[in-house]
Order: sequence, then C-alpha cells, then structure tokens
Amino acid sequence: MKKIVEICCGSYYDAKQAAAGGAERIELNSALMLGGLTPTETVLRMVKEELPLKVVAMVRPRGGGFCYLEEEFQVMEAECRMLLKNGADGIAFGCLHGDGTLDLEKNRRMADQIKNAGKEAVFHRAFDCAADPFAAMEALIGLGVTRVLTSGLKPKAMEGKDMIRELQKRYGDQIEILAGSGVNASNACELMHYTGIHQVHSSCKAWLTDPTTVQNGVSYSIASGEQAMMYDAVSQDRVSELIARVRAMETQN
Repeated sequence: MKKIVEICCGSYYDAKQAAAGGAERIELNSALMLGGLTPTETVLRMVKEELPLKVVAMVRPRGGGFCYLEEEFQVMEAECRMLLKNGADGIAFGCLHGDGTLDLEKNRRMADQIKNAGKEAVFHRAFDCAADPFAAMEALIGLGVTRVLTSGLKPKAMEGKDMIRELQKRYGDQIEILAGSGVNASNACELMHYTGIHQVHSSCKAWLTDPTTVQNGVSYSIASGEQAMMYDAVSQDRVSELIARVRAMETQN
C-alpha cells in the first residue's frame, strides 16, 4: 500500500512550500499556534486554484478543547458548507462531551454533511482527548468516518506508538489511521514500521523572522528566547527530506 505524507499547513505560503517539497495532501488551517482553526475561504480557494494538492480543511471555531456550545457548532456547520463549496477534498473535525465521550449527534451531523458531498470525513486529534479510545474508534467507524488523526493519546506520536499500533491492528481494515505530532524525517519511517500504519502527518516546521514582532515594549511574540521575533512556517526542504525517506522505505519494502 502506498505510504502518504500529509503536511499540516497554516497559510497559503505553507501550502506552496508543501507542494514544492513534493507533498500531495495537506491539512489546511489557520492559527496553528492555537492548535489549528478553520481557514478562510480565500486561502482555500487560492490553494485549490493554484496548487496540485488534495486539501483536508479544518473546521474548528476556537482554541481550547472540543466540547462545543450549540452556537459554536452552528458556526462549524456553516463553515463546513463553505469549505466544501470552495473545493475542500475533506474536512477535519471533532466534537466531545465534557466527560471525554464522543458527541455522537454533532459528529454525525458533520460526517453526514461531508459524506453527502462525496468528501472525506476526518476526525482530528480530539481523539487523543477521548476517555475510551477503542469505544471512540468503533463509534467513528459506525459514523462512516474516513480517517482518524492521532498521537496515540500521548503528546507525541512516538510516545503513543504502542496505542497507534493497537489501533491499527484492531481497526486498520475498517478506517484509516493517520499518526501525527512530533513526526519528522528522523522518526517517520520507524513509526510506520513499528505501528503498521501507512500515513503520517507532519508540520515540517521552520522559523521565519518578522522584525516588527517586538517594538517599543509591545510584544506580539508567539515564541520565546531566540524565537521571540519569529513565527513558524512549513519548510520546503523539510517536506522534501521527509517524503524522500518515506519513498525510500517503500522501495526497500
């Protein structure tokens, strides 16, 4: 089975870097420093019109967790319609109750809207906050979700590799398992080999400088120390390196 590298992008610039590095699929967000929020219609349209990429667009109305008020969910449904109308190939979403169980009603409404449009329904890393990952996965399979992004319920995917392997073993023939968080060129092949998964998700992040970030005692920094004047962006070189290593692994196998 072909191995897939998905690049996490937070802008049109990021998407261009991902495409130049050889990526075929991206997850498109805004505000990655908040964990990724819904991208704008303009960015999605520019990416789809100008770049040869399969785009999974995030639907997330705010930072924090995934237990949404009805007003927030109404926005999510409207954003989902907008993204699908403007060319998204899939939608990433996830709704939980406060106790960590899946909000089946909200997730069903999202999944049905996406599937009725003939697109991919992707459950994002809200999965890693689920109280029972096996019950959650079985529920998502029942909803017809295409794919689940997970770090194996740990901060980084390599730390959660045993859970990812177990999920792949139990459910890999019913739903796609996509591993993300801390995945890069140095560990992606090891992770794929150990878990048996065929897909990884990576930010391939580098840092760019904006000299106006801190001026006159006013700071808009999103990082600290040496990176206080910087913001994160996808690196074409890191995308290329990651994809080259995964392709080499395919050849060896």
